[in-house]
Amino acid sequence: MRIGIDARKLHDFGIGTYIRNLLRELAHIDQTTEYVLFCKPGDTEVAAGLGANFRAVPEHSGHYSIAEQITLPLAVRRERLDLFHAPHYVLPALISSRSVVTIHDCIHLMFPEYLSRLGHAYAHASLWTAAHKSDRIFTVSEQSKRDILKFFKVPPEKIVVTPNAIDDRFSVAPSDEHLEQIRERYQLSHAYLLYVGNIKPHKNLERLIEAFHLVRSQGRPELELLIIGDEMSRMQSLRRTVHRLQLHRYVRVLGFVPDTTLAVLYRLASVFVFPSLYEGFGLPPLEAMASGTPVVTSNVSSLPEVVGDAAVLVDPYSPEAIAEGILAVLRSSHLRDDLRERGLNRVKAYSWRRSAERVREVYCEVVQ
Repeated sequence: MRIGIDARKLHDFGIGTYIRNLLRELAHIDQTTEYVLFCKPGDTEVAAGLGANFRAVPEHSGHYSIAEQITLPLAVRRERLDLFHAPHYVLPALISSRSVVTIHDCIHLMFPEYLSRLGHAYAHASLWTAAHKSDRIFTVSEQSKRDILKFFKVPPEKIVVTPNAIDDRFSVAPSDEHLEQIRERYQLSHAYLLYVGNIKPHKNLERLIEAFHLVRSQGRPELELLIIGDEMSRMQSLRRTVHRLQLHRYVRVLGFVPDTTLAVLYRLASVFVFPSLYEGFGLPPLEAMASGTPVVTSNVSSLPEVVGDAAVLVDPYSPEAIAEGILAVLRSSHLRDDLRERGLNRVKAYSWRRSAERVREVYCEVVQ
């Protein structure tokens, strides 16, 4: 069996995490299938670290380009694949082999106002093609499955839920020395709330900043808010909100940080806050739980499904409700201890190994 996987987003945030963990686990459980990885030219060395049955093929076309609609199908035909896996929603219409696709969420259809007309048209056409052309659809939560069924008339049994999971590094306690190094490097002399992720509008950071202002006004003037994963310069409305509320000394945007640093920042946070309006899955709350950090997150979309009873759920459309959830955790050591225990147990429900095993089962079902 020869399977091709589009690995061009190997180092992306989100999709890249999915690809890296899927490839790593497939390498552990399957040494007989031949895997052909379509990679950016600079990433071709990744195959050598996975095993003798993995081979990289350089793919020069850009994401969301006209070129990928032509060059990927030609590469699939040239490699004589039995199956092609698109781990994102772009599945070129001219792909000749059997195919599976991973649709992580329907964000572009749920919030079309975040895209240009052309961008929305491209996303809708790509999602429609992927949903209808593929032999099977993977998605990462039951909520995402319901969203796909809402927008596309496909049989429910065509969609297979294979949840995301966390990297092991978040479960490993860092040394006291490393904790102190990070504390000093980032000058973490005060308690802080933590948010990890991009700053796209549906991540709801304006309401988070407003909620942070309310929390500080309730007797928590020393508190800081750390935002990790993006640059605020890309979102002028967030900067305006910070300055309007005179929080420029207390809201710190660190951008992207190394994974080892991120694992420590989770552990040092007083509360992890994730008030997103929509997620296909939402990994950061699980990463925080694995780090022993109490979580406050939204009561909408897939987030209640993912976190179960191990987080404080709040109305993400209400800064007051977000603030109340944060204050409840800050004020109660009993609640914090309970959330830590529940969180550490919750993350055990998710496993990249189990998800990869199910993915491989579907590969075999489709090919046979």
